[in-house]
Amino acid sequence: MKNIFQQLTDLLKKDARLVSQDGVLLKNQTQELARKNDPALIKLLFSDKTIKKHFFFEVEKTLIFDKEKFIRFVSNKQFLPDSYTAFKNKIGLTADDEYVSENKEIVLTWPYKDCVLEGGMTKEDQKRDEIFYNETLAPDDINRLLDAKVFTNFKRIDKKGEHKLAGFNRDEKGTIKDNLIIKGNNLLALASLKKEFAGKVKLIYIDPPYNTDNTFAYNDSFDHSTWLVFMRNRLELAKQLLTNDGSIYVNIDYNEVHYLKILMDEVFGRNNFQREIIWRIGWLSGYKTIAKNYIRNHDTILFYTKDPNNFIFNKAYNTKKDFTDRFNADNKKEILEKLEQLKIDKKEREEFLNYISEVGLPDKYPLEDTWNSSVYDKLNSIAVVSYSGEKVSKMLGVDEIKGQKSEKLLQRIIEVSTNEGDIVLDYHIGTGTTCAVAHKLNRQYIGIEQMEYIENTAVARLKEVIKGESVGISKDVNWQGGGDFVYMELAKWNEEWIENIEKAKTGKELAKLWDEMKETAFLSYKVDPKMIDASAKEFGNLSVADQKKFLIECLDKNQLYVNLSEIEDKEYGVSKEDKELNKNFYGIK
Repeated sequence: MKNIFQQLTDLLKKDARLVSQDGVLLKNQTQELARKNDPALIKLLFSDKTIKKHFFFEVEKTLIFDKEKFIRFVSNKQFLPDSYTAFKNKIGLTADDEYVSENKEIVLTWPYKDCVLEGGMTKEDQKRDEIFYNETLAPDDINRLLDAKVFTNFKRIDKKGEHKLAGFNRDEKGTIKDNLIIKGNNLLALASLKKEFAGKVKLIYIDPPYNTDNTFAYNDSFDHSTWLVFMRNRLELAKQLLTNDGSIYVNIDYNEVHYLKILMDEVFGRNNFQREIIWRIGWLSGYKTIAKNYIRNHDTILFYTKDPNNFIFNKAYNTKKDFTDRFNADNKKEILEKLEQLKIDKKEREEFLNYISEVGLPDKYPLEDTWNSSVYDKLNSIAVVSYSGEKVSKMLGVDEIKGQKSEKLLQRIIEVSTNEGDIVLDYHIGTGTTCAVAHKLNRQYIGIEQMEYIENTAVARLKEVIKGESVGISKDVNWQGGGDFVYMELAKWNEEWIENIEKAKTGKELAKLWDEMKETAFLSYKVDPKMIDASAKEFGNLSVADQKKFLIECLDKNQLYVNLSEIEDKEYGVSKEDKELNKNFYGIK
């Protein structure tokens, strides 16, 4: 029996206006005629009982052509599919005979590596773009995906180095008091933190991908919608982790800030919006000053609370030592030279300069919601342009990383919205600024990152913090070193296959991987391995990118990482030590 796609194709080909000289159906021409309510097209559609039932509806015994539904249908990729979709249709990885928008499943986007709208964060490096795939999952699949996961590769890191983890430290209420650095997908890590930390996190600060061409690249037209769902998934979990008097700050730029504001209004409640902080990020210079427009020179930080009337806010002030200097070095030199010409001795010249530098300034000035943009605020922002502004890249021996936030910025947020001992969470830790500052300010912290660079940046940086490094805010807070943190990873399963698929360069490598996957990977229930021959010509005709996309779709996304409920399953090979530490972490007797 023909499906609805094939039936419509055969019917439309009866209209010569809709067929090219090569016998190919003209989708654009079909849509244009539908928009004009072309009588001949409507008559043709009306002539077939199945098509009529699908695209016409009755109002007071009169049949009406559902033009929008028809146009959406013709636009769908399953209608006149490309080679990739045709291959999927043949082996059954489709939504059967139903029009995708009408079935009860949900189309999700799976970005690079391991995601339900899990997401590849920012670029690992400048040599690779993120890759995003789309997939259809049922709602119950998503629920299982967010089950608690197994952790592995536990270690405690202190001044003396790395050690085997014996167990977690807990306070008198039984809550884990260790600083945690977690490697793995942040959506699944957040879901796994719920049992232990729901309602216990005082502050969340995130600096997520900004959804620009440089930080979060997407396929097709999913850029905006995918980014919003990517954010929503995480924000909903983040809200559950916050204390009733907790706060969340999201650092973003103009590309998505207005959409994010609406999304956060929905997730946290519009009445929990506190401030839109405008952070001036640098001085105008170079190529950006030639833009034929006002020069963009700020980031936005959205500040929300969980309760609009009950939240931690330690009112902060800038004092004279924090004010922007009235005169830069060149100005001061010029003033001193002029005073010298007037025959004023050196001591008096310096006293006069000090006087005019401060005369008229208040002793303190409350923080505004515009940062680094007045004479009363010299918040360091150079590091948003250059990572070396914190001198961390030199300390770690890594290349400069664009977009690094300054420790001064995080100090301001953490001191205002937490007290010592409170828990701070950053689930996009990147190079580890939030955790480094929280450590120096005696706050407990949880950081999550899935990219491989976590070892060479965030973890390496925190090791230096423990040793007593002198960068960032260290001198201001008299940091002497000390403390420790626990490092652990989500235990991979199908995620290992996804990483291997991504590393493959040729179809031959992918065909070999498929043979191995059939034996040991967890495949989707929709997949019949007997139907797929990765060495056959039909599969080989697909591009390498489409071959990768297909093999990733064959994997069961509920098995990207090992579920806690399956920790005793011998197939996963979870060690006795890891079993005990997971039970310790989750409070399982």
